[in-house]
Amino acid sequence: MPGTVLITGAAGGIGRATALLLARRGWHCVLVDADAAALDRLQAEWPADAPAPLALVADLTDAARIEALGALLPPLDALINNAGMSAGGAEVLAGHDDGAAQRLLALNLEAPARMVRVCTPHLRVGARIVNVASGAGLRAIPWRGLYSASKAGVIAQTQALARARPDWSVSALSPGFVRTELVQRLIDSRRLDLPQVLSRIPLARMAEPEDMAEALAFLVSPGARPCAGQLLVLDGGSSVYGGSQPLPPTPLPALAFDMPRALQCASIESTDWQAALAQLPTASTGYPAVIDGRALQAPVGGVLAAVLDAARAFRSSHARQASLTLLLPPAPAHADWSLAGDAAAARMALATLAAEWGAPGLRINALSASCAPAECVPLLDYMSGARAQFLTGQVLMPALP
Repeated sequence: MPGTVLITGAAGGIGRATALLLARRGWHCVLVDADAAALDRLQAEWPADAPAPLALVADLTDAARIEALGALLPPLDALINNAGMSAGGAEVLAGHDDGAAQRLLALNLEAPARMVRVCTPHLRVGARIVNVASGAGLRAIPWRGLYSASKAGVIAQTQALARARPDWSVSALSPGFVRTELVQRLIDSRRLDLPQVLSRIPLARMAEPEDMAEALAFLVSPGARPCAGQLLVLDGGSSVYGGSQPLPPTPLPALAFDMPRALQCASIESTDWQAALAQLPTASTGYPAVIDGRALQAPVGGVLAAVLDAARAFRSSHARQASLTLLLPPAPAHADWSLAGDAAAARMALATLAAEWGAPGLRINALSASCAPAECVPLLDYMSGARAQFLTGQVLMPALP
């Protein structure tokens, strides 16, 4: 059921798309942004039948202003720490004298923790907290000041908070290139070379803010509990691509997020998994999706072979715009050291397939079956369907206490 969510950086880009999506789905939204005019524009676009939002103007680089928000907040079911800034063109050591570097760290790294603290008295039992990180937190991106450092810090902070507060569901989203208003201006002014960017994204397109909104809407839902402590990397596969040659372009348009899913479950022998997967909605026609469980039956040391078998079967019957989700066994507690490379080889083969299959819109991801099948249903519902059409090359490892 929808609840009440606070979104920082709500007036533009990913925050704006997320606020409008959650509003359409019946959520009560608390909108926080430093730009009062942009908040006014967002409220002017608010869906007529959605609950009226609470808009709060606040500069989150100011610790005192964050503290003052506490007196204004209603009870909350979820918090999305989305506000952030970059420092395009700046070296890592730049911005010290004029305070620009400290403002970036204050907003990107310190504000999420301060928001959690000020919201804590208002968070209901089982609350969901999502920090918006970045692919820049996974690898160094030069000439963006301390942006990469700040986002790496947010990822670590998310994981630490998830361990400290297991009563909450704390996760992070790592977007790749997203066509926000700022990015579109960079493209229009030719300061960003779009063909060059796309040549390193297996799915061969830039994400739209709505791609991230769909992911955030899932992560603030009660069904995201298995994602506690996890980083959801939603970047079209760019983080798993390591090739030196440009990837091929795609002629295919993005799909509608609400496209029905035509689901096929293959090689599912476990009765628990059969019962869980039977809960997933499916249609006779729509977005083709396969959930394959043959790796669950693989002997120790046989996961790579099972992954390749599943991939061959999928590729032989799907030419374009479809998803393959593999169910992988958890790591065995005791196995001969000589077999330790099998699971790692399977994960890298999956990532390589994601890069090779991206242009025709074929996605491949995996879920480590480390928690009860019934608990994984909402996650599989999201990752196998069109709402997650920018998710590829990822192995998610959900866990429940």
